[in-house]
Amino acid sequence: MHHLHRPRGRIAYDLYGPGNDGTLVVCVPGMFDHRASFRFVGAALADAGHRVAVMDLRGHGDSDTTFDRYDNRAAAEDALALIEELDGTGAVVVGCSMGGAAATIAAGERPELVAGIALLGPFLRSATPNLFTRVMLRLLLLRPWGPKALTSYYDSLHTGRKPEGHEEQKARVMAMLRPPDRFRAVRSTIHAPHEEVLDADGLSARAVVLVGEQDPDWPDPAAEAAWVASVVGGSVRMVPECGHYPQSQRPDLVVPALLDLVEEVRAGA
Repeated sequence: MHHLHRPRGRIAYDLYGPGNDGTLVVCVPGMFDHRASFRFVGAALADAGHRVAVMDLRGHGDSDTTFDRYDNRAAAEDALALIEELDGTGAVVVGCSMGGAAATIAAGERPELVAGIALLGPFLRSATPNLFTRVMLRLLLLRPWGPKALTSYYDSLHTGRKPEGHEEQKARVMAMLRPPDRFRAVRSTIHAPHEEVLDADGLSARAVVLVGEQDPDWPDPAAEAAWVASVVGGSVRMVPECGHYPQSQRPDLVVPALLDLVEEVRAGA
């Protein structure tokens, strides 16, 4: 594990293939997720000759809880700082859920650093939860049951195939949520004023959108994927037997898509 020093705290990240000379790929998880959800992607891309940095969000995993901002723009700024820390240009940023918006914001802000984005189950616009969901979310975020309830909710988003090592990943998430300061940071992330990315005109990064066919976050996952692709000017790959976490549920399909994106980026450099 490594740490990226930021003005108000440190961001934890794992580095796969540190000695490789291929493209730098930075992976950004979603809220209440742990960076280990990218464990299969990181290892596979490193085996293909690329450097892969997988970060935790602020207050998540092993990142510090001392920040004053936990929104998706802050995550984008951290991803850009990590690219600069690792001397990367023309990097590919892979973002899941909230991390998808962070990847898109980062590409728009610093096109010289981000040449490609892969958006996995991305939230570029706010969902409009029904009354039941709003009530359930408030209940999920109360202690003392909050950490266990949120871990169970995390588990429920894995509709379709369960990843190898899923129980261990749930244990990581549960351990992450137990400390009061870390639970507060995760709660701050959930309630943060996240930016909506409704228009990405001028975005130069090549883009691919990967959404699980069984993603429970949308009534029509294919329609949401098509809308996201229309915003970022990217292609769509629907992922069968998969919910909200393609990187861990179907790495067998995600890794080839990411390798294709890397090759597109390299060909267009």
